[in-house]
Amino acid sequence: MTRDPAVELVHGVTVYFYPADAPIVGSEGQASEVLATAFGHRAALVAMPVDRLDDMFFHLSTRIAGDILQKFVNHRVQLAILGDLDSHLRTSAALRDFVAESNRGTHVWFLRDRPALEARLAARPASGSATTSG
Repeated sequence: MTRDPAVELVHGVTVYFYPADAPIVGSEGQASEVLATAFGHRAALVAMPVDRLDDMFFHLSTRIAGDILQKFVNHRVQLAILGDLDSHLRTSAALRDFVAESNRGTHVWFLRDRPALEARLAARPASGSATTSG
């Protein structure tokens, strides 16, 4: 059996790298589909390219971000959103605050790229691994 090339072990954490050409995620139902794939690969973390999220995700008043992120938190799967958020952050102080607060936590991270994700995972204490806690 061959492994899905989108699933890798990174510093002891099984990560599902959502494909750059996969469907846009903009609803709880679509987030559930991503989670189902992650569960199928026993991934503890989903790395999502920022451009795979519907633009309305970044308008916090729509509650799309909250609904999607809560889905991941409830299912104890971490989410790392990878990519350049600058255009979104320039237009919303609320989003800037939300991203900063999320990055202080352990469930949802907004990171520039894969090396930033790898560095974040490498810095985690072994007992706090995403493979053993949510």
